[in-house]
Amino acid sequence: MRSHSITRATAETEISVSVDLDGSGRYDIETGVGFFDHMLDQLARHSLIDITVRAKGDLHVDDHHTVEDTGIALGQAVAAALGDKRGIVRYGSCLLAMDDALVRTALDLSGRPFLVWNVDLPTPKIGTFDTELVREFFQALSTHGGITLHVDALHGINSHHIAEATFKSVARALRQAVETDPRKSGEIPSTKGAL
Repeated sequence: MRSHSITRATAETEISVSVDLDGSGRYDIETGVGFFDHMLDQLARHSLIDITVRAKGDLHVDDHHTVEDTGIALGQAVAAALGDKRGIVRYGSCLLAMDDALVRTALDLSGRPFLVWNVDLPTPKIGTFDTELVREFFQALSTHGGITLHVDALHGINSHHIAEATFKSVARALRQAVETDPRKSGEIPSTKGAL
């Protein structure tokens, strides 16, 4: 079973995350941040990774700690579920259109975290959600998941569409990368012999 559960507790947040990499995209998300829940639903649905999240954070301050710490926990859970990464495809990419938005993602489950982020969200808020937190989430996911992640928004005028296309594009790329490669199912996909 390529699944893992993790609990993260700090003075600012209490978060539990469960993932099943071989799921069907089921989601059960409760963070207290409505737009973020919607984005995590998209991440699960389009990656086909079953994701459960329960987060309680200091939302009286703002949404930052809840969003970032959820990214940390989710990255850690995915990395743990991958184990030694034997047999995975490793790489994934997606060019995803959503109305006015066009987002390109390429990623590598290399164990070497790096984020290249070329996404301009034209408004500071989507409803009550701070748009700068989209990058914060993916920075945390990349760092704690050991993911080299490149995201480029090529077009877009509506912040909601750009953000949602970003989550969907990353999800689709992640779906490819975590799949088992039928031609190399017993091997670690690296000439180093380890990832």
